[in-house]
Amino acid sequence: MATVTAQLKAGDRLPTEPELATQFEVSRATVREALKALENEGLVYAVQGKGRFVTTAGSFRIERPVTRYESITEVLESLGYEVTNVVLSVTEEEADERMATMLGLEVGDPVIKIVRLRLGDDRPMVFSVNTVPRDVLPGPVTYRDWGGSLSKAIESHGNHIESSIARISAALLPGDAAERYNLADIEVWLLIEETCLTRDGRKVLHALDYHRGDELAFNVMRRR
Repeated sequence: MATVTAQLKAGDRLPTEPELATQFEVSRATVREALKALENEGLVYAVQGKGRFVTTAGSFRIERPVTRYESITEVLESLGYEVTNVVLSVTEEEADERMATMLGLEVGDPVIKIVRLRLGDDRPMVFSVNTVPRDVLPGPVTYRDWGGSLSKAIESHGNHIESSIARISAALLPGDAAERYNLADIEVWLLIEETCLTRDGRKVLHALDYHRGDELAFNVMRRR
């Protein structure tokens, strides 16, 4: 329902609860909960006897908000790029101490490590190192299409990613990756280290995504 506020200007009055319920084909109770959430986020304010109105913050539409979970393919496509996923390596390994901590595993538990390069209009955009608990993607790794969406592959086995915890920093590519994959001429990378969780809290994916810093950025709205 936040998209409704993004279509209005600051100070515009929202449709009534019955009108919103009809528009979105939901109950008035659902509309009321959504409006309360918008009020709590500072996007809408209520005036007794007059209705609800859009705040200044509610009238903004943030492109690539840092709070929204998206796959890399979704990110690049939303920016207008034609996306190609290049699979650099897929290996079965044992979780070291750090990866065991990140994925809630025991040291030595089996994992799958996928290294890929995402191209936008045939230009390198994102270098990714993704690690998944082995049982999350059962079956031989040889016969799986690793060029598609990893999130969708995980969800196809009943693990629906609902949220993630991420850390954003500037970084160099790991090891000798820059030389090995001809990426040495790109000097600025924005690293998003992310652990993805299902609704019941299981950690099903750890991602190191190095975004090309001279092309890609995230946005965030700040308010008092």
